[in-house]
Amino acid sequence: MQAIKSKVTRGLLVGSVVPTCDNSGAKVLKIVSVKKLKTTKRRVPSCGVGDLVLASVKRGKPEMRKQVVFAVIVRQKREYRRPDGTRVKFEDNAAVVLKDDKGNPKGTIFKGPIAKEATARWPGIAKIASIIL
Repeated sequence: MQAIKSKVTRGLLVGSVVPTCDNSGAKVLKIVSVKKLKTTKRRVPSCGVGDLVLASVKRGKPEMRKQVVFAVIVRQKREYRRPDGTRVKFEDNAAVVLKDDKGNPKGTIFKGPIAKEATARWPGIAKIASIIL
């Protein structure tokens, strides 16, 4: 995982239900925890584009269901600002399931655009992404 230049507003809370945009076998994920996040006592942890999360598979193939997997958030509805002043928001939330916490994606095809911040932080996702916004 590499550093990120823009300050992404965290738009997804722990407990949020997020669809996946890859062909890993998982369809819907529920965010369980956010990795590498420092926060205040009693604050609900949240995540944004490019963050590594631990999620449980709620819907998908029977062998994937009820598993806890690593995932990366690649799109969020909540608007965030880039260093050049532009503001970016997507029409849906989406995540990509990973094989391990190193950043290797489990799926081989991504549906829809992937945020530039996620591809800058995760080179394995950048290799497979066809549309980068």
